[in-house]
Amino acid sequence: MKNYSNGNSESQVPNIISMGTKITGEIESDGDVRIDGSLSGKINAKGKVVIGKDGVVDGEIHCKNIDISGKVNVTMEVKELTVFKATAIFTGDVTTSKISIETGALFIGNCKMAGMETTGKIKNEGKKG
Repeated sequence: MKNYSNGNSESQVPNIISMGTKITGEIESDGDVRIDGSLSGKINAKGKVVIGKDGVVDGEIHCKNIDISGKVNVTMEVKELTVFKATAIFTGDVTTSKISIETGALFIGNCKMAGMETTGKIKNEGKKG
């Protein structure tokens, strides 16, 4: 049996908003959050956020990593990896380091790759002068 009370965030039970649950407000978490219900508001999570295929989020998300399978209308800041599963419907803006969009996902909005510097080096790499 897994020990959940040792203070290590990697072994904590994730916060789960179950299907049929509707929340309006703000969620702050030092760990992971899973949304299978509906949230209108803001999520601040130091860990991973998972939006299940029945999950609906409208508002703002700030987290380390995110997997989206449901319907999301947000402004997001993701420190590391953003994954849009095939069932995802995303409307909004995302700032992330890495992004993966599966075939079938719907993405309507803007994406900014944080930490990626675009310089003249890329343009001139193959040129000799």
